[in-house]
Amino acid sequence: MADKPSATTIINTSLPDLKLLSQGKVRDIYVVSDPSALLFVATDRISAYDVILNNGIPTKGQLLTALSLFWFKKLAHIIPNHLITASIAEMPLEVQRYADQLEGRSMLVKKAEVIPIEAIVRGYITGSAWAEYKKTQTVHGIPLPAGLVESQKLPKPIFTPSTKAEQGAHDENISPERAAQLLGQDLYDEISSTALQLYKTAADYAETRGVILADTKFEFGLLPLPPGSAEKRQLILIDEVLTPDSSRYWPLEGYTAGKPQPSFDKQYVRDWLVASGFRKGLESGPKGSEGEGWTIKEDVVEGTRTRYQEAVDLLTR
Repeated sequence: MADKPSATTIINTSLPDLKLLSQGKVRDIYVVSDPSALLFVATDRISAYDVILNNGIPTKGQLLTALSLFWFKKLAHIIPNHLITASIAEMPLEVQRYADQLEGRSMLVKKAEVIPIEAIVRGYITGSAWAEYKKTQTVHGIPLPAGLVESQKLPKPIFTPSTKAEQGAHDENISPERAAQLLGQDLYDEISSTALQLYKTAADYAETRGVILADTKFEFGLLPLPPGSAEKRQLILIDEVLTPDSSRYWPLEGYTAGKPQPSFDKQYVRDWLVASGFRKGLESGPKGSEGEGWTIKEDVVEGTRTRYQEAVDLLTR
């Protein structure tokens, strides 16, 4: 059960005694004194179309963390994950001194080699999948039956990988065949079958809470082996899992195929961006030249926060 986080907004963390390893669209990752661990901090930044927006969503990082922790526990029987602890008191001393910033939004995690694809599973046809299907009757090059309509439930969930883009670049949808070439067939098969099992388990549970999990994105990593070991490296679930940032959640009540659905995720922000004139090539500002980026209107900020909170409440309470 997730408690409501306190109302605060952290766009960038400031932990001067820790080395910042990387800064993503949402997460700041720090080196800690334990060489086998990293500190993941979920900020309140929000991105859309691979663009980080100027202002954040209050408490978003805490909500994402609460939901990830819920799903890590619920899905642990399917695959191990990278979580060591979310308790600041159990983290290294150099982390504990920043408890005021980190409480509720941080995880100490196992260091792993990140698999270089986004493991996307789709149970419904929407978003970029719907756009492709209308043109070619395929999704990531996978042929689908004729006559599907927007937001329709697929005959069965499909695994549709994409590349992991560097910050500022755009992820690229790729075919399963291309993903298998990148990863090797054995690793690809393990990831795709695990991702499909994770999706089905989560979607079945979400439906009991009045929520449709339309699609989601998983990330996986490989744990290191001791020097000289000939064993197979263990695949684990990493990063966030089944949050409104990485998933499309729709209310079950009122669901009707053939049109866009109201959502509990950041589609609300995407829709506002597009309505405000955003398109690829205008990342820096409404006119594409100011270089000041995009600032979300306050009512859209609050609407987004409310949707994230509602998703957490529905799924975890």
